[in-house]
Amino acid sequence: MSAAAAAASMSPARDRLGAWCGWVMVGAAGLIPLLGWLSPLGFAPLLALMGLLCLPAIRMSDEDRPVLIVLLGALVWAAASTTWSLQQPKPGGHGVIVEIALALPLFWSAICGARRANPRLNRLALQVLAWGLGLFGLILLVDTFADARIYRWLHERYYEPIRPDLARSNVAHTTFVLAVLWPVVMVGGLRRLIDLVPLALAIAGTVAAAYAFGSDAPVLAFPLAAIAILGVWLTPRTGPRLLALGVAAVSFLMPAFVWLVRASSDYGRLEQGVQLSWSARMSYWSHTVDWILQHPLKGWGLDASRAMGPGITLHPHNGALQVWLELGFVGAVAAAAFWGLSLVRLSREKPDLAMSGAAGSAVVYLLFAWINYGLWQQWWLALGALIAVVAAMLDNRDDTPKST
Repeated sequence: MSAAAAAASMSPARDRLGAWCGWVMVGAAGLIPLLGWLSPLGFAPLLALMGLLCLPAIRMSDEDRPVLIVLLGALVWAAASTTWSLQQPKPGGHGVIVEIALALPLFWSAICGARRANPRLNRLALQVLAWGLGLFGLILLVDTFADARIYRWLHERYYEPIRPDLARSNVAHTTFVLAVLWPVVMVGGLRRLIDLVPLALAIAGTVAAAYAFGSDAPVLAFPLAAIAILGVWLTPRTGPRLLALGVAAVSFLMPAFVWLVRASSDYGRLEQGVQLSWSARMSYWSHTVDWILQHPLKGWGLDASRAMGPGITLHPHNGALQVWLELGFVGAVAAAAFWGLSLVRLSREKPDLAMSGAAGSAVVYLLFAWINYGLWQQWWLALGALIAVVAAMLDNRDDTPKST
């Protein structure tokens, strides 16, 4: 009997750890939609707290070992790279490596907590989360027609005054969170017709608010997520393996793609012809490739892109390029291996909605990572870990109908 099955067979009185972890999941499920709407930066402390509370459940199975070895090796290499990094912490401060080193075991502990949680409480947590995200989508839908006045009113009442354009920008920012979470939470947990209600609200709110407030990526994410979900559902054994191979290849070869486009087309004219936000990204990517070619093996050191202005502002807005730039060939191999090993684990012999939803969320997360966010932002890493937490909850939930 597996550890999860043995835990599920225990009486509630005996399985205190399962009950404890289950209530941690339920509590987090209630907070996630609220944080996603009002303060996405709160995902980092939330996942850290979940991990801290679930530390007694931390485990490593034989299937986990390859991914964890890759992550540990990458962490050691990243720590070593701080010795030659252009970006050094201020006196008395700490570098990003400290945050990553603390996040890794805590986020992993949160995943283990979801695996160890009482299956019935996992089911409850998933229901709370799904309807919470549906409400999140409904609020976004209403705020789209209200021109972000709801968000602005709350911000001014409980925090500080905010300009209307910044309120719209912040609402647009929250659509990225909902776009990442709806596939794994709502498609992965789809069991009844009524579950389509929060799913429809989440998708409508995401697309409407993103389109109205000028966020291209969440709108583009919807069809990409749908393709990934459908592909893994129709080919549950082969689909995840092809996805893993494709993501690993694109992640590793990203600098070559940018270099080839720049070499084979009028990159400068294309850069001038697109919207300002995309033009800035293309400029960052071009500068990044040039710097990668200067130090391709060891890179410029962890977080070095912050010190490479004005060619790059904060980060390259492409996680794959950022890994190459800062951690070089070793880091790029580790990143490709991590994504390959993680995604291939979604493979099943039969169609599985949970794994299909996880694939959809992973594809959306990668899209945003490759065109938007800096790799080492703690809230962004926490959001990625949250996908794995929800997938673990889906894999360990009680779907037994309630007796009447």
